[in-house]
Amino acid sequence: MQTLNIAGYKFITLHNRDTLRAFFLEQCNLLTLKGTILLSPEGINVNLAGKMTDIQAFQLCLKKDPRFEDMHFHETYSINQPFQRLKVKLKKEIITLGKPEASPVITRAASITPEVFKQWLDEKRDITILDTRNDYEIRFGTFAHSVNLHMNDFSEFPLKLEQIQHGKPIVMFCTGGIRCEKAALYLLHQGYSDVYQLDGGILGYFQKVGGIHYQGECFVFDERISIDTRLKHTETIQCQVCQGPVSKSQQALSSYIPNVSCPSCINKTSSL
Repeated sequence: MQTLNIAGYKFITLHNRDTLRAFFLEQCNLLTLKGTILLSPEGINVNLAGKMTDIQAFQLCLKKDPRFEDMHFHETYSINQPFQRLKVKLKKEIITLGKPEASPVITRAASITPEVFKQWLDEKRDITILDTRNDYEIRFGTFAHSVNLHMNDFSEFPLKLEQIQHGKPIVMFCTGGIRCEKAALYLLHQGYSDVYQLDGGILGYFQKVGGIHYQGECFVFDERISIDTRLKHTETIQCQVCQGPVSKSQQALSSYIPNVSCPSCINKTSSL
């Protein structure tokens, strides 16, 4: 039986987070769901997996609360459960940036649909394509000609503005859209104009238009590690040293060294 994986978020003012945490823990345990739910004063971020009927029951439960009834979820499937446990956490932010002026609770930057973004790429428009993910995620795959800010963590984004060119439209993207909600607003507050966020992120793009203009795979934050442009689990793993991708063919060619899986890191370790 396949496992249904859902990922979704909503920026909304939440006051009763302790009560919500207890409620979600109870519901997810009853439904044998695993994954992570983050609750903060600015909203909710959900990444869960389980049987289709159990996931659907959880979504129906959410819809009974007017605050969450319009939440959208990315849905992918896997053979196995990609999470080891259930975690419902209280956090200061559901995605950490540390810039209150970039809170999407009140407003959000302009968005662009996957279909329109593809059209712009087809037309070779003169735009800045900005990847707001971490460097190791980008090594798994990204859109052609996109800007890599070489971040180790999203909270470094405000320190990387000198790498972002003024004067032409900026289309930014991330895995599912949540990081761009804040990054786009922050750019606008810093004087950038003509800023767009890719609606639904990379996952939404794959679902709507496929993999054209995208190179490689997409890193995901669960035990699947990576999915392809058809939203299917790949057999790529993550190096325990540099966090980069290790393909199935590279795994077969690599000599095993404990806690090292990347051929490059293996070579460095072997030469010490």
